[in-house]
Amino acid sequence: MSISAEGLARIDSAGLRPEQLPRHVAIIMDGNGRWAQRQGLPRIVGHRRGIQSVRAVVEEGCRLGLEQLTLYCLSIENWKRPPRELTFLMRLLRHFLVVERGELMEQNVRVTMIGRREGLPRDVLAEYERTARQTAQNDGMTLCLAVNYGGRTEISDAARRLAEDVRAGRVQPDQVDETLFSSYLCTAGMTDPDLMIRTAGEMRISNFLLWQVSYAELWVTPKPWPDFRGDDLIQACRAYSARERKFGGLPDAAPLVLKT
Repeated sequence: MSISAEGLARIDSAGLRPEQLPRHVAIIMDGNGRWAQRQGLPRIVGHRRGIQSVRAVVEEGCRLGLEQLTLYCLSIENWKRPPRELTFLMRLLRHFLVVERGELMEQNVRVTMIGRREGLPRDVLAEYERTARQTAQNDGMTLCLAVNYGGRTEISDAARRLAEDVRAGRVQPDQVDETLFSSYLCTAGMTDPDLMIRTAGEMRISNFLLWQVSYAELWVTPKPWPDFRGDDLIQACRAYSARERKFGGLPDAAPLVLKT
């Protein structure tokens, strides 16, 4: 993915180089309700304000030349929330898909979605399909929305489909490895996240991309999602660039020397 002159200037001003940036950033957008409550406002106001953060981070991600941005919009566990709040969240998602469609096209963003479709309102799914079709040929950043998503559910669903294929003889047991299993996940064809960000200070990954974040770098900010902006994404990328990613190995610059 090419980076604009504006993006290169932004990266340089942050003291970074393009090759130091993560390719795929996943974000757990937490703290909307708490942000609103601290302001003495209904929780839904925090969700509405959070859309401004989505817009800002998508714009910044495009400037930086990220390949993919994955946002945790609604977990399977979130269905335990009050019906009024869930109804509002679905309306907000539909509104985003409609209102931001032109901007997504202008920024060359391709939109996709992961998670179970069952249980989602038909009008939301219809607007998602329209946005996905319209942006399908865009070759800039991929914006992946995790809606009605849970990591354990994704893994169990993948295992079930794989077991069905083994039973039908389409796959032999000795063919099953990590690469084959990954192809049954709803993220098939996507790169794994290099960096996972969580807002609002919570130190957990909340059933998000459990298989895919095996070697992702984690960065947590105390800021609630409604206050998160492009500068915060830059800060996370700066922290990411300072880390040494060994993937279970040893640093190249530290050879093992045995004394005799």
